[in-house]
Amino acid sequence: MSILQLPHARPDAILMDWHATLVDTHDAMYHAVDDVLPHLEELDLWDRLLDPDDSKTIEDAKLLMYVKDHHRLHPKIVAQRKISRTDIFEVLFGSDQEAKARAHQAFDSAYKKYVQEVHPLEPDIRRQLERIRAIHIRTGLISNRKRDFLEHELALVDGTGWEDLFDTVVCGSDVARRKPAPDMLLEALKKLQLPADERCWYLGDSTTDVIAAKEAGITSIFYNGAGWPQPWLDKIFPDTTKHPHRPDAVVSSIAELADLARHLLAQHKRVIRAKS
Repeated sequence: MSILQLPHARPDAILMDWHATLVDTHDAMYHAVDDVLPHLEELDLWDRLLDPDDSKTIEDAKLLMYVKDHHRLHPKIVAQRKISRTDIFEVLFGSDQEAKARAHQAFDSAYKKYVQEVHPLEPDIRRQLERIRAIHIRTGLISNRKRDFLEHELALVDGTGWEDLFDTVVCGSDVARRKPAPDMLLEALKKLQLPADERCWYLGDSTTDVIAAKEAGITSIFYNGAGWPQPWLDKIFPDTTKHPHRPDAVVSSIAELADLARHLLAQHKRVIRAKS
């Protein structure tokens, strides 16, 4: 079944992913990943790579086999700019939490050499976030990055910084487990003093974001800024016993997210008025 439905509840809070959802840091990310991949053996990670037969999709198996053969990402993967380092490590190591933690640590050491500029993924994101906050929806920023990296990027973006746009910020270095574990989302809700239920939305661009939201018990909104066609979305969210997690809705822009939030809020107010 295609993902067509709307969220079930209006949002009291919207948590958002950082890279490839709000900002473009692709170049630095792919440079850092390609720094890590040739050193998997010395990091004791080579023997922990997933068996291609256990891959979620044929495309995941192809990525994994290319890394095994060439110790780097395929140039087409880099050129497409559609997969995050978190999803790359998911493809490579599956559910091996220790291996992924070690890979993320190596990534962090490499990443700091490359990040210099941070640009919004869409030109009007600040205005759209202000629209969301104007209707009293609380906002949170979630990133697998280390806190010092994220704070640096948050101050750089747009030439003005976006520190004023979020009520809370939670990073990968703040919790025991990074996404796709739900730890960061639950920590953000704890800071906001809100329950983990469908009235919290989480917006992210990757399958790991969807898994994290579903594991946290909140509404998952998939950000399809990469423009994946519907058949591909159905493939990466197959709704099987092994891969059951699917987003509650899909948006293609932050403006669409703001419109969706405002629509659900207005709908909720109409219901309240009808009952009174």
